[in-house]
Amino acid sequence: MFNPATFFIRRSQFTVVLIGLGVLLGLSALQTIPRSEDPQFPVPSMSVRVALPGATPEEIEQLVAKPVEEAVYGLDDIKEVRSTSSDGVASIAVKFDWSSDPDRKYDEVVREVNSLREELPSGVTRLEVTRSRTSETSIFEVALVSEHLTMRRLEKLANRLSEDIGRINGIREARYWGAPQSELRVSLDFAKLATLRIPATAVSDALRRAGDETPVGAVNAGVRRFVVREGGAFNSVEEVEAVPVYSHDGAVVRVGDIADVAWHTVEPEHVTRFKGKRALLLTANAKEGVDIASVTAATKGRLAEFEKRLPAGVKLELAFFQEDNVQHRLSGLTRDFLLAFAIVSLTLLPLGLRAAGVVMVAIPLSLLLGLAALQALGYGLNQLSIAGFVLSLGLLVDDSIVVTENIARRLRGGEDRDTAAREGTREIFLAVAGCTACLMFAFFPLMTLPEGSGAFIRSLPVAVLVTISASFLVAVTIIPFVASRVLSPKENPEGNRLLQVVNRGIHSVYRPVLQRALDRPKTALAITLLLCATAVPLLAAIGTSLFPMAETPQFLIRIETPEGSAQRKTDEAVRFVEQRLAQEPGIAWYAANVGRGNPQLYYNQRQHDPNPTFGEVAVSLPEWHVGQSDKLVARLREEFSHYPGARISVILFAQGPSLEAPIEIRITGNDLTTLQHLSRTAETALSETPGVRDPNNPLRIDRVDLTLEIDEAKAAALGVPAGAARRAVRLALTGEETARFRDADGDDYPVRTRLPMDNRNEMAALEAIYAPGTDGAAVPLTAISSPELQPSLTRIDRFNRQRMVTLTSHVEPGYLTSDVTRRALANVSDVLTLPPGYSISLGGDAEEQSSGASGLISALGVAIGGILAVLVLEFGRFKLVAVVAGIVPLGIFGAVAGLWLGGYSLSFTATIGVIALIGIEIKNSILLVDFTEQLRETGLDMRTAIERAGEIRFLPVLLTSVTAIGGLTPLAMEGSGLYAPMAVAIIGGLVASTLLSRIATPVMYLLLAHDRKEQA
Repeated sequence: MFNPATFFIRRSQFTVVLIGLGVLLGLSALQTIPRSEDPQFPVPSMSVRVALPGATPEEIEQLVAKPVEEAVYGLDDIKEVRSTSSDGVASIAVKFDWSSDPDRKYDEVVREVNSLREELPSGVTRLEVTRSRTSETSIFEVALVSEHLTMRRLEKLANRLSEDIGRINGIREARYWGAPQSELRVSLDFAKLATLRIPATAVSDALRRAGDETPVGAVNAGVRRFVVREGGAFNSVEEVEAVPVYSHDGAVVRVGDIADVAWHTVEPEHVTRFKGKRALLLTANAKEGVDIASVTAATKGRLAEFEKRLPAGVKLELAFFQEDNVQHRLSGLTRDFLLAFAIVSLTLLPLGLRAAGVVMVAIPLSLLLGLAALQALGYGLNQLSIAGFVLSLGLLVDDSIVVTENIARRLRGGEDRDTAAREGTREIFLAVAGCTACLMFAFFPLMTLPEGSGAFIRSLPVAVLVTISASFLVAVTIIPFVASRVLSPKENPEGNRLLQVVNRGIHSVYRPVLQRALDRPKTALAITLLLCATAVPLLAAIGTSLFPMAETPQFLIRIETPEGSAQRKTDEAVRFVEQRLAQEPGIAWYAANVGRGNPQLYYNQRQHDPNPTFGEVAVSLPEWHVGQSDKLVARLREEFSHYPGARISVILFAQGPSLEAPIEIRITGNDLTTLQHLSRTAETALSETPGVRDPNNPLRIDRVDLTLEIDEAKAAALGVPAGAARRAVRLALTGEETARFRDADGDDYPVRTRLPMDNRNEMAALEAIYAPGTDGAAVPLTAISSPELQPSLTRIDRFNRQRMVTLTSHVEPGYLTSDVTRRALANVSDVLTLPPGYSISLGGDAEEQSSGASGLISALGVAIGGILAVLVLEFGRFKLVAVVAGIVPLGIFGAVAGLWLGGYSLSFTATIGVIALIGIEIKNSILLVDFTEQLRETGLDMRTAIERAGEIRFLPVLLTSVTAIGGLTPLAMEGSGLYAPMAVAIIGGLVASTLLSRIATPVMYLLLAHDRKEQA
């Protein structure tokens, strides 16, 4: 049989060089591997945003949303298409299967959307396709604060800073937020225009002709060529005022005679403040695969340089840096790693100091090789991959422990060091290879888990697999070489004192218990099975969940006013939140956003689209302290729940895929009135469900619109052409961009013609609008229209080309989302009588959990199948495979009991822990059964072989289990909702399987292998 130990022991110089090369590769990877807070992975989803100002939700649905849906729905690998049609805007979310190529699908969506440009209404002002990326998270957020500087100058400063930051290597995009667009406004005097019988459109047309930037051409003179310049962008206010509009009898009417030309800002779509003061926010996101630490260091240097150049009255406030969260998470996990290293070191003491030292060689070498392999596979260091390394720490020494203990046992038997190292490795090689293969089969299927949950967790099993692979290679090559040089050639046959104590315990306690169980094997096995059966009611008691809270110091306070509310009302609610936060001493900073969401601070919380009824305040604590910070959030929620006229929610970031809310109940159907009635009934049932917090129904309240009700017959009688009144109203209220203004710095601004306004359009402005007649006369809008207030829908949602309404809700602390969702769905189903063609379905956590569960079941099946294949290959008999695999129920019982005692539910990561546990615990069973078979081949009878194998293999099994438990203990004690349940499940399973399998496995072997013929 091939024995790699022989080669590496005899080629000692080559072995030393190989060790040095591995260390150098690992250290190089440690210095250069990218670091980030959370995993970065491609997301196969895109968003299409189309703006058609002035259009109603019904018009947006018919003219924009449906054509875009039809265009993209025909693409391959489509999973779902959602759209929201609201006032003047359509947002279409396109999701593809996770097996598709995101880059290719993005190109296909862009192609299909661009092909629609000619079919969409001419009034479309924005058509953009954006990709969803986990790397879109801002790596920092700062604020330029000034109460006095003009917004145009403050915007220039923000623009210069964003350009500086954008030139840093590794930055994808830097942007500033909260600056209302500056424009050179031509404010028309409609009364004067009416007197002069000049239509307002004539001013727009004159400015458009004068500001035309179409190249004129070129002329030649001899050997010279000259570009002819005329017109183009305006360079001064005076140029705009001097543009002629109308002439009669030698008199010229210019723009300045009938309009006021001055600098203004448009009605702000997005207002930002920092700690209650007027400010512009600046953010940037990094390219994929870059090291956040180095990019952040360069960014802070640029910010410090820029701050020195700021004018008086402007302050640069530093707020959020993702690097702080990265360092906090990684330092915590590094601390856990060092603690686990120390615990593992202590558990090896029964082997003796020299033997423990030999085993410890495997830890840094395996980790460094695993780190190099992780980088080579394209993964970086994040909280999941480091948790994988910490998990590996208790597993990677297993092979080395078994090999070293076997070598030390042979030395105690009188063999020389070289012979003991070679023969000890050869004797255990197949068992160790089988153990490692089983362990890898437990983790390998986790790499193929589907959907966003699988992509999020993938770096953890990859880290474990590469480290365990490296540890196996080290155990069968490097460890025998080191043992042949380090272990004492004259080992005490009884071992050190600690080992003697352990062995006495084995002989005095374990041996009689095992003998009694072997005397009554069926009774012992029945008691064990009954104990395992208690896992079923325990599993029902702990419940299931998806992903936990992220426990970052940042969170969001979301403000929503009724649809149709003016942005001023939303601003009042946001200011109320700011005033409350200013009174809280434990808050580090807060940034307010009115009319739009805060720039993205977490990988699965995208920025909310512009909406005058929406506001958001990003809040940060110095640190998140479990318990204390939760109380602060609960106190804020309680106080904000009493605010009249707005719904104020406190949103904590959660791990896992992006979800609008944990609970989503969809009602689909065609008739909007029916959907609205059903949604209101369902909302009542949802809000009455225990555990529900902040329920939301987008169709709860109708919006009120103002319809002009133009009398077309009367307008025609007064000489107003069809459509002229509409264009006049649009020009007055929205304005028309007629040209561009280019200042000395090279910055472009629109020249907009419209009615005078002060920050926003007031209803009284309608009285100052005139519609042009065919004879040049101006007809007051009030003469041909009768404005009326009419209710209308706030928005229209569609799911896979069918209308729907989605009720959402968050969950109160202390409740399981799965339980609340189940009760909420039952309550809603009880009160709703669905007409034909209508249906109810679940989204949110339930949908993700359903898809994730199918993936986990497949992974579990593959893991079990792969492990059984290895066992059949190694033992060749199904009965022996059943003996080895019989340990699995013991571990599952321990895992469920551990979660119950720890107060955890069976979350996504806890389930992963259970799957991994199968491979870990089977390793111990393989060692026992394999050695029992070896002893029987020497001629021992079954009972004697079982007892001797149980006693001899008790120590390595105990040490491998204790080291794994010790390595996982810091993760379990950390209390993180993400990886603590995984650690607790594995620890509980190992404790139960280590103790119970020492009885159950020998008993099963006695019952199932009794017909084996003795071999000489």
